[in-house]
Amino acid sequence: MSAALAVEAVSVSFGGVHALTDVSFEVPEGQVCGVIGPNGAGKTTLFDVISGLRRPTSGSVSVAGRDTTGVPAVRRARDGLRRTFQRTQVFGRLTVADNVLAAIEWRGGGGGLPADLAGGRARRRLERERRERVDEVLALCGLTELRDAYAAALPVGRRRLVELARALADTPSLLLLDEPTSGLDADQAARLEEIIRALDTTVLLVEHDMGFVMNVCDRLVVLDLGKVIASGPPAEIGDDPVVRAAYLG
Repeated sequence: MSAALAVEAVSVSFGGVHALTDVSFEVPEGQVCGVIGPNGAGKTTLFDVISGLRRPTSGSVSVAGRDTTGVPAVRRARDGLRRTFQRTQVFGRLTVADNVLAAIEWRGGGGGLPADLAGGRARRRLERERRERVDEVLALCGLTELRDAYAAALPVGRRRLVELARALADTPSLLLLDEPTSGLDADQAARLEEIIRALDTTVLLVEHDMGFVMNVCDRLVVLDLGKVIASGPPAEIGDDPVVRAAYLG
């Protein structure tokens, strides 16, 4: 199975502080991989490097076999990488539906041609296809009834699902989820698990809810003080004494 994501010897230093040190792992195509570890382990810094928000001090990142280490974040996004954040980032003054629609605006109507250059009939067809895609994603995330609500008026759990729907709208090839269950109630977390399992894409997630991680992930990578201390199937990681020591101090 080919690697959808390969992180090789990635290190990040802030002055004399080593946020990441020689971090290496691969995520096979189509798998769900969880990155876990205590607070301050370097998980968010790792996500910043993979998504292009931070350049590593050394090492490389490859997506689908292509070295993306120096590729800008916008280019990575247009190549299929999508990410959510610890703190929800929605467009508060837009409706839920328009938040999701915004994710495919860059395509100019969803078909690869700028909408203003397309003929009237083609433009209407492209707009219809965009709206249909928005409807599909809203239904998947349980947001159909809230499509006309303003995102700013929603509780944090719903806003997090809006952010997820926006990340899914353009059919990502690699999806990064940073603490996706934060703010979700039990029903919403269960729905999120179903959504992730139903996706036909590679997922890398950071999460503190170990029950959720154990249920949804195919494999885990454990960070502690910026280093990989273990990796493997969830059942194997759960019994690892080094991992237990890192969590329990």
